[in-house]
Amino acid sequence: MADETEYSEERTRLGLARLLTAAVDASGRAKCDVAADARLHKDALRRVLQGERSATLGEALRILEASRAAPRAHLLLFLVCGEDQAIDWLQSDLAEFFEEFSAEFPQALHRSLGDSVGDVKSRWAIGTANRVARMLADHITELERKDQFLETFLAGEQSIADD
Repeated sequence: MADETEYSEERTRLGLARLLTAAVDASGRAKCDVAADARLHKDALRRVLQGERSATLGEALRILEASRAAPRAHLLLFLVCGEDQAIDWLQSDLAEFFEEFSAEFPQALHRSLGDSVGDVKSRWAIGTANRVARMLADHITELERKDQFLETFLAGEQSIADD
């Protein structure tokens, strides 16, 4: 069970403010430009980033999008893992992967499991997550191996053409 202070309004507001501030800073954009793109007054953005005012869900998504971060991925990471994980993945391909993966996974489960989707047990989550991560690592290794082979092959063809 989570500590009851973990979900306090103040802790949540300050954690989200930390994430949003990191996103705005990482974007390299001026705060007034982020505010304009997020359809917020610059003073409202300042208060949100300082944790003085809670951002609505829509505002948080718009601030992340204006900061060129994957909005849904970062809010999901914030909710599930906390602001540290969401901040660590800012401006990364991994965040974009996570956003697309998170959006596709429920439909993929339904397509693969069909009527058995209701039989999934929560106790399987950790093992399944580890298996998916290992499969992804193996897939990346295989793609790198194929890229290296292709580069070697193409370099060999180029040297033959030069002769």
